[in-house]
Amino acid sequence: MGLTARIRTRDGWAVSHAVVTVTDMTGTQVLRAEADTEGTVRDTTPLEPGAYTVIVTAVGYAPAASSAIVTASGRAEVGTVTLARQGGTELPPPGPWTIDPAHSSVAAVAQHLGISSVHGRFTAFAGTVEIAPDDVTKSRVEAVIKAASVDTGNGMRDTHLRSADFLDTERYPEITYRSTGVTEAGPDRWTVHGELGLHGVVRPVDLDLAYLGTGADPWGGTRAAFRATTELRREDFAMNYNQVLQAGIAAIGTTLRVELDIQAVQGESLPAA
Repeated sequence: MGLTARIRTRDGWAVSHAVVTVTDMTGTQVLRAEADTEGTVRDTTPLEPGAYTVIVTAVGYAPAASSAIVTASGRAEVGTVTLARQGGTELPPPGPWTIDPAHSSVAAVAQHLGISSVHGRFTAFAGTVEIAPDDVTKSRVEAVIKAASVDTGNGMRDTHLRSADFLDTERYPEITYRSTGVTEAGPDRWTVHGELGLHGVVRPVDLDLAYLGTGADPWGGTRAAFRATTELRREDFAMNYNQVLQAGIAAIGTTLRVELDIQAVQGESLPAA
């Protein structure tokens, strides 16, 4: 007897805080039940045979309505109800996520001699993502990068980048980023507002973020994938060194395009190796 239903997101995650309301054909509420931590609703209240409307609501999601026919058994089996995030934008399930450096990359591209690009990356970094449960704009991101881990594939150039002319890694060993807010920029796209600490200077920097989806990994965990980009001006972080060639062309461009490909594992820590 009663009502059974499963409430899920488009990615198949349980919506544990969903509320299911059942009304009869006159619009009178006859049943109200909440989903458990697995997103499952089981209510034993018997229902009279007839047609009903089932409405599912949850904070941060668009409501969903469907019809249900109750037979002489007094049971309404609604099945799986899929909720879309309010505004159509999806995000991973709420809670802590830990960035996996082994399956992520922090890269930067600088113009060289005005005609080509130098590609570099940082090989040592860590970070966390906290997805807020009710208001995703209150989600948070924090990351720390070891400045000396810069790698452009050229030893002499990397040594120069670590020197006082650029990153000055002995004085400023860490590059930090802490978010201050998140705003929606379209379906599956966000702008992360934050503060970047680089070369002893802290400045506001926005990241253009795309959420690429979630899935299970071979180690029994759950992963979410993100891609983020931004552009930095070296002079904003007091890195003014440059060599100007005879033709008046700067050897190294004044702007950096930063490209982040991030995998995060659900939970407060990475799984044991």
